[in-house]
Amino acid sequence: MRTRVVVVRHGESVHSVEGVVGGVRGCRGLTETGHRQARAVAERLAGELAGPVAVYSSVLRRAVETARPIAAAFGTESVEDCGLCTWHMPDYADGMPVARFQSEHRAEGGGLYRPFEEGNESWAEVMVRLGRTITGIAQRHRGGTAVLVGHSETVGGSFHALGGQPLFPAFDLEVAPASVTEWVTDGDPAAWPPARWALRRFSA
Repeated sequence: MRTRVVVVRHGESVHSVEGVVGGVRGCRGLTETGHRQARAVAERLAGELAGPVAVYSSVLRRAVETARPIAAAFGTESVEDCGLCTWHMPDYADGMPVARFQSEHRAEGGGLYRPFEEGNESWAEVMVRLGRTITGIAQRHRGGTAVLVGHSETVGGSFHALGGQPLFPAFDLEVAPASVTEWVTDGDPAAWPPARWALRRFSA
């Protein structure tokens, strides 16, 4: 009984091009290039994945807009899940230039368990939230396929949740826009000890 989890990073976004914090209000969705990338990855996945496919996305507009054509390609609708989001940025920073946020609001002692900026999540909090969400979706769709549309951190979270990487990773990941990372297991995603997952492709 093979379970497949496919993690797609959103396409090129307005917030990344403009260099601003893209929270719930600050995210203005995809650029025209990003929309083309979303349509292309939807067409690609439709030709690769068989059987019923569930599609999830983070609640941020750039992920929702990337997930929409993917879900349509499989004749379904995407389910928004805040657990798949990137950092839950503080309200005051939403739409602020990233450079200003990181320089003027830097928190003392930021690191693995403490946030780098005032009011932000810590890296550990982001990874635990993502891990809980990813494994929950995998358990819900055991024996099937789930496509998760999120962010570079969502892809990173899959390495912790499914690949067993420690909270402080041994390496960094460079995740391309609208790229595909795929994990599979023949074990039970709900079992303990955890199932062994195989990384089929990364940022492809």
